[in-house]
Parts: sequence; structure tokens; C-alpha cells
Amino acid sequence: MVGNTEKFPILRVTEKSRDSTVDEVVTEFPLVITLDNHEVVTLLCSPTNLKYLAVGFLFSEGLIKSKDDIKEIIVDDERGMVRVETKGVVSQPSDKRLITSGGGRAPFYHVQGQAKVKSNIEISAPEVLALLDEFVQRSAVFKATGGVHSAALCDTKRILVFSEDIGRHNAIDKIFGECMLEDIPTAGHLVITSGRVSSEIVLKVARRDVPLLISKAAPTNMGVRLANDLGITLIGFAREKRMNLYTNEWRLRGG
Repeated sequence: MVGNTEKFPILRVTEKSRDSTVDEVVTEFPLVITLDNHEVVTLLCSPTNLKYLAVGFLFSEGLIKSKDDIKEIIVDDERGMVRVETKGVVSQPSDKRLITSGGGRAPFYHVQGQAKVKSNIEISAPEVLALLDEFVQRSAVFKATGGVHSAALCDTKRILVFSEDIGRHNAIDKIFGECMLEDIPTAGHLVITSGRVSSEIVLKVARRDVPLLISKAAPTNMGVRLANDLGITLIGFAREKRMNLYTNEWRLRGG
């Protein structure tokens, strides 16, 4: 199995010195996902939780609807492949694509018909900040390399599922894949991400009926508009004891 990081000799340079040392660098791993012997995509990702990543990706792309669609999952770590076999109830994608760690998945996305998220969940600003404190402590790979994104599914008190990956899309697909395969409910919960919130990220959480999306980073204009339209409370720049509340502000008590 490929490791999460690799060490390289480097020169550390300052205004006054040049010192030889060793730096720990995050691993970038190409993963091929096949669905019923059809090669769907090659993802550039971190080499962990590949089964969850494959299932989360296929769900996010609308290629599987639930755990019940899946007959078998075969993970080949050495060849960098995950084969998902279904019970013959899913449609096949029309193309194969290379998707980088940054995303770029627009051809499979269809916002039309996506139901609005309806949930009465509320959270206070101190609860958000407490979850963020726990969130930033979870990623050992980020602490070692600074090279991964993190994502988590939470209730208002604690983190339930946590994952990390070089790609912000992949990290979220991993948590949703784990939730699907391990029968962990997502409806009425919240997602925290370290990455930028674009429209694809908003649509991912809407498809899992998640009403509250919190990011340490910025949203895009389409991300804000889509969150508003789909009834999702969007919080960005949540760091250093402050946050920006963009949409459906009624879910943040005292905000």
C-alpha cells in the first residue's frame, strides 16, 4: 500500500542561511474507478479510504442511488483500482475522464430536479467554533505536510465521520461514501470542509440532505446562490473565532 507521505531532502532557505534538511510531502495517487467493467474515471487522490472514495464519487455523480445498488466492491491497492459491481439497476456514464485533485466534474452535474433541503436544525456560534477546534486537530497529514484538505460530518456537538485528501471534492466524497456503506445517517447533520465552497460542493451536500455547510475557506458566487436556492445554511471563512454567514441565517442561533 502506498504511504500517505514521502520524505525528500531539501534546502531550507532564509535571508541569512541555507540548511539541508528533510521535508515530508503528501502523496498524490492515481485511482481508476470502474462501474460494471466500465472505466468511469481516474481520480488523483490520497491513497486512503479508496472504497469510500469510489462509492462517494459514484453517488455524487448520480451513477448509484444507494447502498442497495451495490453487489460487490473490489479494491486493488497495488494497481490503483476500485471495481464496483452493481445489481444491474444503474445507467452507465457516456464518457471516461481524468479528474484532478481540484475537481472539475461539471458534465455529470444536473441541478435541475434537486430537492430543497428541509431541516429545522439550529446551531450556535460557540458550537460551530468548538467543532472547528476539533476539526483542525484531526488531520495528522495536514500537520505534517500542509498538503491535504479535510472534511467531516457532524452533529451539533461532535464530529461523526472525518476524512482527508489532496482534493477537497475527494475528502467530501470519502465521508459520504463511508456514511453510505456504514449506514450512517446524513440528513439533518452538518458538513465542515477546509476547502473552497463551489456549486459542486453545495450540490454534493444537498444530495445527502445536509442542511448546514461550514468552510474554513471562501465560497464562490454560484456556491452562495445554489446554497440559498436549495435551503442550505452556508458559513464561510470560519476561523480565528469568526465566520461569515451567507445564506439561510436562521439556523445560526445568535448569528
